[in-house]
Amino acid sequence: MPSSFTSGQLDDANLRDWLLAQAKLFGFDGLRITDTHLGVATERLNEWLLEGRHGQMEYMARHANLRSDPQMLVPGTVRVICVTMNYLSPSIDFDLEWERISNPSAAVVSMYARGRDYHKVLRNRLQDYAKAIEDRIGSFGYRVFTDSAPLMEVELARKAGLGWRGKHTLLLNRESGSTFFLGEILIDVPLPIDQEEESHCGTCTACIDVCPTQAITAPYQLDARRCISYLTIENPDAIPVEFRRAMGNRVYGCDDCQLICPWNKFAKRTQLPDFAERHGLGRASLLHLWSWTQAEFEQRHEGSAIRRIGYSRWRRNLAVAMGNALASGEVNATEKDLIHQELSKALDHSDALVAEHIQWALAFTPI
Repeated sequence: MPSSFTSGQLDDANLRDWLLAQAKLFGFDGLRITDTHLGVATERLNEWLLEGRHGQMEYMARHANLRSDPQMLVPGTVRVICVTMNYLSPSIDFDLEWERISNPSAAVVSMYARGRDYHKVLRNRLQDYAKAIEDRIGSFGYRVFTDSAPLMEVELARKAGLGWRGKHTLLLNRESGSTFFLGEILIDVPLPIDQEEESHCGTCTACIDVCPTQAITAPYQLDARRCISYLTIENPDAIPVEFRRAMGNRVYGCDDCQLICPWNKFAKRTQLPDFAERHGLGRASLLHLWSWTQAEFEQRHEGSAIRRIGYSRWRRNLAVAMGNALASGEVNATEKDLIHQELSKALDHSDALVAEHIQWALAFTPI
């Protein structure tokens, strides 16, 4: 611990009040502090990896030892400042989201991904926040993270008291449900730590029951290999045939377990312009998104988390959704003909990954 700090300074309630007030000035909605001891969470992670439930997210296994101990990731770390940032845009209405999911012609993009890439937003603000802390208390060692390193951030946030684990494995809290991002500052200053939050899920199993692919195999247990978010984002290969029909019209991520969660009735809206919807992603049709060229995809997703999956996976996901539209009895014949035509035109000049999914979709020939 730097010699300039005294226990009295660090325990000062005024300092804690200042930390929270400053966090809010930088756009964060919650702040709690915890130590680096992860306990049984490390064992559960290792069991999850041994069962292969991480799918092709090899980085999860490659850095498992670092995930188990933040002090290995950043030597000298003794505390973790955990923050939340709400992302739900004021324009989002959960009832309308369900309507879009039930409309086979609509393209459903996960709510969190419709605005600017949260990695960039949080990282920049965390860095500025850490510098503000340094101006207040003096020089100290720190590094900032947001879903960008082998760090068990949900478990750290839970341990810090920012919420509790829902049965879908996401973090929940009373003020924001689960519609927030997490960020961390690993520090070498022994600030006082906060208490954990009790779980408030009770006997509710709504998230388990609603999952289209039964990816939540038991309370607090997720098989990523079945999860539509994994399949459409992290998975680099063909989407397993057994999950394609269940994907419906979800072309990037899946929000069903969040939309159904009773705690999200209380989800607060963000006022940050970074997370406002871009390029009509909350209203677009499958045919509209399919019409984008690769150059248009890259330009319109500039600064978006979606751009990282690349044009090929984007088209792969759309092809599956368009096949499901062709198979649906709720899409009229004229629109089915248009979908069939667009898929057929694209078949010969698509890469092997996209072509395989187009062929699958074309098997649902409109009558």
